[in-house]
Amino acid sequence: MPKIKVAHIIEQGQNMILFPLDRTFHQKTSTEQHTALAELEDRAHEAGLAGRAAVFWEVQGRTHYLGPRQWTNFLRSISIRQVLASVNKSITW
Repeated sequence: MPKIKVAHIIEQGQNMILFPLDRTFHQKTSTEQHTALAELEDRAHEAGLAGRAAVFWEVQGRTHYLGPRQWTNFLRSISIRQVLASVNKSITW
């Protein structure tokens, strides 16, 4: 049964579900990344978490993210370390 850590926060009046992932996520195609994000968001909703999801990963000391376009400024402003420090839940399926 997969288990993944989540930072479930409220920022700028929005429920955000932030998933810190490992660097192998960077090797996926754009389509695979978007599919994975949608699945993680669905799994989070099934676990009772409200909001939209974003994923974060780090490659060579640089934080990368994928999430809703309207969150771009916020997502760009935080690092994976901040996401990891905000982890407050885990989900399983």
